[in-house]
Amino acid sequence: MQDRFLFEYAVIRVMPRVEREEFINVGIILYCAKKKFLQSVFELDFQKLAAFSPKIDMGELQANLIAFEKISKGENGSGPIGQYDQPSRFRWLTATRSTVVQCSKVHPGLCIDPHSTLLKLQQELVL
Repeated sequence: MQDRFLFEYAVIRVMPRVEREEFINVGIILYCAKKKFLQSVFELDFQKLAAFSPKIDMGELQANLIAFEKISKGENGSGPIGQYDQPSRFRWLTATRSTVVQCSKVHPGLCIDPHSTLLKLQQELVL
């Protein structure tokens, strides 16, 4: 039997009016220390978001989520946060904040393949 690895994940949410505490799940961020894996994925349903919040700036929202992905991967151009080690980037990205793009609480789990688990969670919780 293959070993299973501890992972942590959070759901990425769009909360256009923070004071109303209404949100739409748009992505997942998953961190698995043993596999040195940190990645996020998102998918925007522009029609759903426009119906939910007609005044939301879709271009700005998409840019913020792309920056979120870049920081997750530690890519060039991801700023000073993107240069942190994986655990620090994960904790920074999932920290509680009062902004349009937020994360749920962090949840643990066990997996064999973090990437396939990320895509499975996206399918179950976002799409």
